[in-house]
Amino acid sequence: MITTDITAEELKERLSKGETPVIIDVREDWEHQEGNIAGAQNIPLGTLPQRLEDLEDLKEQEVIVHCKSGARSASAKAFMQQQGFTNVRNLLGGFQNYKG
Repeated sequence: MITTDITAEELKERLSKGETPVIIDVREDWEHQEGNIAGAQNIPLGTLPQRLEDLEDLKEQEVIVHCKSGARSASAKAFMQQQGFTNVRNLLGGFQNYKG
């Protein structure tokens, strides 16, 4: 099981190469609307348990989760791992760090 988190620099580099990793933004809708990582799917942390069925196909794939600073996405990562997701990575420092 890969549990290594991902840095903003690594994610930016991968996106610049045209990679399209699965990115889930666990911030609230209004936060996502204020600014987001292109291609990120917005699933607020509070709704994640109800939305897990939608993500069932991703259990074996890399999934990158992020929030504003990394705390909510750390909770999302732990929850998803408990639900059988094997490759969830938290964006270190969150969106704040990513947008720099």
